[in-house]
Amino acid sequence: MENATLHTQVRLAGGEPTTVLVHDRRIQALGGAAPAGVPVVDGGGALMLPGLIDAHAHLDKTMYGMPWYRNEVGPRLIDKIENERVEKKRLGIDPYRQSARQIVMSIGDGTSHIRSHVDVDTDIGVAAIEGVMRARDQYRDEIDVELVAFPQSGLLIRPGTLELMDQALRMGADVVGGLDPAGMDRDPKGHLDAIFALADKHGKPIDIHLHEAGELGAFSMQMTIDRVLALGMQGKVTLSHAFCLGMPDTQAVQALTDGLLQAGVHIMTTGSASRPVPNVARLRQAGVTVCTGNDGMRDTWGPYGKPDMLERTMLVGLRNNLRRDDELELALDVATYGNARVMQLADYGLTPGCHADFVLVDAETVAEAIAARPVRKLVVKRGKVVARDGRALVSAP
Repeated sequence: MENATLHTQVRLAGGEPTTVLVHDRRIQALGGAAPAGVPVVDGGGALMLPGLIDAHAHLDKTMYGMPWYRNEVGPRLIDKIENERVEKKRLGIDPYRQSARQIVMSIGDGTSHIRSHVDVDTDIGVAAIEGVMRARDQYRDEIDVELVAFPQSGLLIRPGTLELMDQALRMGADVVGGLDPAGMDRDPKGHLDAIFALADKHGKPIDIHLHEAGELGAFSMQMTIDRVLALGMQGKVTLSHAFCLGMPDTQAVQALTDGLLQAGVHIMTTGSASRPVPNVARLRQAGVTVCTGNDGMRDTWGPYGKPDMLERTMLVGLRNNLRRDDELELALDVATYGNARVMQLADYGLTPGCHADFVLVDAETVAEAIAARPVRKLVVKRGKVVARDGRALVSAP
């Protein structure tokens, strides 16, 4: 049997040791012996997890590998946005080079898919889209990268941005991005009109950054829910951050949760420490799909973070007070199967027929893997080993 490997002594999600036969880039069978001539890889009793997924990244912004940036940015969101637009040019943050660096780090930590929001604005045009696309193409055999055309500096308040968004989607961006329809553009109807029209024109899903808190965020969220239902866009819209779901008015939150479920709108949370956040367990219990990602890291917004989705899972667990082993398993499910559902990834998982994307870690249970975050022993993408002992087998510029 050609193009095949048998991985032995691996424990799927903490179960008993078994074997996994990979053939033609997919998982073919579990629990069998090695067919004649098939190479055998001893997993040594390691825990096997499906490939980790980062469903909310900003690859074009990281400063990994660059000199330390002294952060003296004001506290408001607009302060960070305006500062970043200036500093990207002054510091020479090259979208290709920096996204390639974060991609390679992500591979080493076991990430198999990334959804990255990439800035589109009238200062840089679509240069960041071009740079991240170049990096995506360079590493397409090691990881899948999905691009969101993202109007970070505003859509309607900066004339010309809408046309650049359209250009980015024609170039091959995968998702239409949005940002704070009321708080940034001050025209929630106009903003939603614009991004839903782009989604319809290009046949793309939507992912909106919704930082707006409290009643303002609830207003924008309800407008989005209404738009999704009116246009039949169920299952194709994600609201990222959604801080308004952390407000203390539990009746209002329940009404929004019911609307999210009806409209099939997904929620992305990073477990942010800066604002009230959506309650992951309650949303999941209600039936809402929840996903997570690393967001920006080591950039002009803040110095923290590394592209390790086990670390992000831990942070989501901490922010949501998830302590029991079954609660930590829920957190990992968000970072794997939840992310896969939001990104509409076909054939994801650890069952026969799925793409052979998985990671081995030396841990007894899923909870221990999240708490200890051991070095990734082996990372496999489409049946090919792409990282060993925490280091990708490809290099970054």
